[in-house]
Amino acid sequence: MCKSIGLYVHIPFCMSKCNYCDFFSVKSTFDNMDKYVDHMCRLLKTYGSRLHTGVDTIYFGGGTPSVMGTDRLLRIINTIYSSFEVENNCEITIEVNPKSGKVLDFKALSSSGVNRVSLGVQSVNKNELKILGRLHCNDDVDNTVQQIRNAGIDNVSLDLMIGIPEQTVDSLEKSIVFCDTLNPRHISAYILKVEENTPFYKNKEKLNLPNEDRQIEFYEYMCKRLDSLGYAQYEISNFAKADWKSKHNLKYWNAEEYLGLGPGAHSFIKGKRFYFNRCFSDFFNNITVDDGGGGDEEEYAMMRLRLSVGLREDEYKKRFGHSIPPVYYNRCFKFKNAGLLDYNNKGIWFTSKGFLVSNTLIADIIY
Repeated sequence: MCKSIGLYVHIPFCMSKCNYCDFFSVKSTFDNMDKYVDHMCRLLKTYGSRLHTGVDTIYFGGGTPSVMGTDRLLRIINTIYSSFEVENNCEITIEVNPKSGKVLDFKALSSSGVNRVSLGVQSVNKNELKILGRLHCNDDVDNTVQQIRNAGIDNVSLDLMIGIPEQTVDSLEKSIVFCDTLNPRHISAYILKVEENTPFYKNKEKLNLPNEDRQIEFYEYMCKRLDSLGYAQYEISNFAKADWKSKHNLKYWNAEEYLGLGPGAHSFIKGKRFYFNRCFSDFFNNITVDDGGGGDEEEYAMMRLRLSVGLREDEYKKRFGHSIPPVYYNRCFKFKNAGLLDYNNKGIWFTSKGFLVSNTLIADIIY
């Protein structure tokens, strides 16, 4: 059997669409969720018999997986167990909305192997939550975390957002402190991007969005503050206590193999990339789109530079049989002088300041 892969299951249902969200999702109903689960289970069986591989990370993302309810989630989980060789130490994550998560039976989910929950907090400021279109309150977050812990799930990750319209350093500090009091093992903090086809994009001229300098201030404050609380940054948007990094997301950044099922989900299997279009019709008809090859040197370098450890000589040689191309180092000199990255004979890595312009840096260094 080949090396175990990661498995991503997309759940495209929400109670309501957040104003900033660009992921494929629709409003949930019992009928469309049941139909979706039926087909997802058929797909899992098909890919399980086709790939004959183990799975060591499973991630339910969305959308809002928690709106599915316990029984539907358990049905999918049980089908995964019967279709793949699930490793004993498999990390199984479910994204949960604090509003819909209250109705989940976390003890039943824990008994089925779920051992990590990612909870979307975003902010503790009522006005910021209203602007984002989030329906929960801080009590919902607190109560849901307690339910998760009472079920024996200790690995809790909380999501925060920076760059929210009308956000201040003081409101960001309050959100960070609130999250820390819940003692999560992991915190993800994303910079708000105004994407097309979202309510935010249609009204962006009316939004009091922070300018670039303000976003830099928020990001640098957040990085330093989380570090002071014991959350070490290991990726552009991710911070963790010791030994609590997201194993599933590390598969993406280490260019390892994963299977993604559901509308909009991407896969990287046996050197090939493919994905499902962002529509139900292709999903229900098992139509995927070939996205070419993957895992080459340039792609590997691009993904690894998202990590705090960066692009490492020893790992590069192990994977490709030779050192990091000297031209990469040659292109780094001016960026090192600007405080955007650092490098030595062990590799190249970005600073927190560099992470803010990582796309530009990666393009200039690799391409």
